[in-house]
Amino acid sequence: MTERENSAREIAADVTARRTSAVETAKAALGRIEAAKALNAVVTIDPARTLADATAVDDRLRAGETMPLAGVPVVVKDNIWVGGWRITQGSRLFADFIAPRDAVAIERLRNAGAVVVGIGATSEFACKGLTTSPLFGPTRHPLDPALTPGGSSGGPAAAVAAGLVPLAIGTDAGGSSRRPPAHVGVAGFKPSYGAIPYGPGFAEPFFGLSVIAPIAATVADVTLAFEAMAGVDPRDPDSAGIAQEADDPASLRIAFSPRLGLDVAVDDVVADGLAAAAECLSTAGLRIVRRDPVWPAGATEEAIMPLQHAGLAALHGDAFRRDPSVFDPDIAKQIERGLSWSGPDVAGALVASTAIASAFAAFFTDIDLLLAPTVPCVPWPLTQLGPDTIGGRPASPRAHAVFTPFVNHARVPAISIPCGTDAAGLPYGLQLIARRGQDRTLLRAALYVETLLRDDA
Repeated sequence: MTERENSAREIAADVTARRTSAVETAKAALGRIEAAKALNAVVTIDPARTLADATAVDDRLRAGETMPLAGVPVVVKDNIWVGGWRITQGSRLFADFIAPRDAVAIERLRNAGAVVVGIGATSEFACKGLTTSPLFGPTRHPLDPALTPGGSSGGPAAAVAAGLVPLAIGTDAGGSSRRPPAHVGVAGFKPSYGAIPYGPGFAEPFFGLSVIAPIAATVADVTLAFEAMAGVDPRDPDSAGIAQEADDPASLRIAFSPRLGLDVAVDDVVADGLAAAAECLSTAGLRIVRRDPVWPAGATEEAIMPLQHAGLAALHGDAFRRDPSVFDPDIAKQIERGLSWSGPDVAGALVASTAIASAFAAFFTDIDLLLAPTVPCVPWPLTQLGPDTIGGRPASPRAHAVFTPFVNHARVPAISIPCGTDAAGLPYGLQLIARRGQDRTLLRAALYVETLLRDDA
């Protein structure tokens, strides 16, 4: 794709002005997806349905309709309902499931003129930190096929990074649409909980945490998709309004926290790159102070993981008892663990989740924006759950995910934008976090930060 073709805004402008058509744009995207099969980023296509939808967009334009995403090709994660498409959650249990209708977010994207060209790979039930599933196998990193793009939205993130589409839609319940974008060098936005309606769709193992998350090469395109999908809908009782106005980045009080206040390992290249980015932003005039959130005693990802395990067990425990072999072995372990948790164990995880949310709320009483790493490391081999070491220390399988889950439990918005690369050219990301409901202020600030960092590169 050329730079112009890689922008959702430019595609929409060209299709609207009839410099090209939605059908031509969709055919080009389908061709790129076909040529990149080895990446395994897009696991389902339906060319006839895609071209029929693109034809409908061209017809709407001829009828005089204006659409902000006219003809923009989109890949949607394989756990979000797209009406008439096979949506599997990466699971053998749903290998033949056809979504009966669109999720509200997808309905709104289509109303805005976007054209779904494929379904992006996810780990089974979106519950794993790399993207591989029993149905489709591993998704590969666009820069090195031996590496993982992370998970669970690795398919959508890789599709954008490889230039297959300008825009993809993922989900994020613990960092699934921030960490993969960080690992492949694109932008991924986790909105405030409820800012984009969720569902109708599959029952979620992540009770009250998961959000629809746009992924694109730039903050501008992420923002375009967010605006098309955001807003209260009566079909989602958790959907919520957000602030309409965006504050000027120059007026914001920004905290820089190199390790998010956690005693965790970070690779030197990431730590040095984040420090350099903070210095760049400070030199440009942003008001940055060094400050960490203060977490309650015992606040770790391990403390809140029973919620995920118990959620999986509640939804799929019966199928697991019948035949554990139908599941990804790593997901089977989570279900088995979930079946073993007691009521007080799960209640304790809810208490920890609430305490984490309260700590974030306290932090944002006199701070507007928090700058922290998205990931502590660069991508690792796709045969492993995580890297062997981070920051010179032996790493647990979830050590790569330390900087994102607390954000979900606080239900606040966060975005990952590219920050730098290591000596091998592998990317890592910078995470910006704001108080709940300040999505537009966060996106405006992220656009400014993105511009400053690109100019400084």
